[in-house]
This record gives sequence, C-alpha cells and structure tokens, in this order.
Amino acid sequence: MDIYSGNIKIFDLIDGAREARGLTVIIDVFRAFTLECWLSSFGAAEIRPVGAIEEALSWRERDASAVLIGERGGAKIEGFDFGNSPSTVAPEAVKGRRVIHTTSSGTQGIVNASGASEILTGALVNAKAIAKYITERAPEQVSLVAMGNAGVKPTPEDSLCAEYIKSLLLGSPMEDIEQKADELRLSEGAKFFDPAKQHIFPQGDFAMCVKPDIFDFVLRVEKDEAGYVSKRINV
Repeated sequence: MDIYSGNIKIFDLIDGAREARGLTVIIDVFRAFTLECWLSSFGAAEIRPVGAIEEALSWRERDASAVLIGERGGAKIEGFDFGNSPSTVAPEAVKGRRVIHTTSSGTQGIVNASGASEILTGALVNAKAIAKYITERAPEQVSLVAMGNAGVKPTPEDSLCAEYIKSLLLGSPMEDIEQKADELRLSEGAKFFDPAKQHIFPQGDFAMCVKPDIFDFVLRVEKDEAGYVSKRINV
C-alpha cells in the first residue's frame, strides 16, 4: 500500500468530532461501527445511523420492516429489535432489510462532525481497508476521531484503532496489533468477560470486535433527504 502524504490529526470524543476537518473517520470499536461492518456482511440492504431514539422509532412509520438496533448505557433500547451487539444480531433478521442504528457514542460522532468533508466509520475489523481508501483518495487532511465511552471519556480500544490506522497510513503498521487488540480484554474489554454483564456485553462480542482487518470494505456516511446512510464501498 502506498504511503499517505497529507496531514493526519487524532481527535477524541464528541468535542473532537466537532473539531474534525477533511476526510474524517469516526471510530467506535466497542461496538457501534464494528457492528455496522457485521451488519453489512450479513446482507443488510441499508444501514442508517441516527442520533436520537425518537428519530429511530419514527422509521417504523415509514418502513414497517425496518430493523431497529441501538443502545443507551450499553443496554438494548426498549422497543428495539436488537441491542448494539454483533454476536446477538441474527443475520437472517437483517438480510435484505433496512437497519436503523443509534448509539450513545459512535453515531453521536457522526451527527457532530459537521466540519468534515467526508465521513467514514472506523473499527479494527476494517482498519486496513480504511487506510487503503484514504491513501487512494489522497485528501489534504485526515481526522481520526476516537469516540470513547459515550463520547465523553477516552477508551483504549478507540485510541488503539486510531493509532493503528495512522501507522498504516504512514507505511509503518503496528506489528503487534493483534496482541494489543487481544490485550483489550484486560482493560475496557473486561466487561465482556464479567458474568454479571453478559446480558449487556456478551462475551461473543469481544472476538467479533478485536480481530483486525477481516473486512475489505469501508462504510462511508452520506446524507440524503431521509438522513444519514452508511454506504458500503469495497476497496
């Protein structure tokens, strides 16, 4: 892969999303944008990230077949079909259907990144594809936004993902990325191994979130008359 020669800045949290300029990657490893990659691989016809619960619920009036997925405080929102959990979403339930997705961190980054010229969602599972896409597009400015916990507290998995994407862009990829990703089980990822939290953070989610570079596509966030939509682009 070629080396990116433009300017790279790493930002944090919702405030960072507001500061972001140029091609902006909104990163949420645990779990929003990892989940959106899995939803695309499951064959979802369309993925629409929204900020507000009310906006998500309003889609039921426009499309009775829409699948509502989301969380607040990590837990599934009442009345939604699934929580923000890749291991508990049934692939057959989303295949060929529109998914409406709201979270307390990742999707909030999208709606706050008003200064971005282009937005990609970011996760470890497609980090290499993101770096390749950026290098091919060659924008002058790249902003990598680690969204953290609820957009207000930094987390190691999102910071790691930002640093990994930066290393790929600079042509010096982290050689120990798989080890560092697995070691997240000792910090923010510990919740996926807590027996008391399995109803919110099932253990199966951890492995689906931390394996780097298993998808060769990016999700570019576009806006149409109905709101935001995550468009899959193979790279």
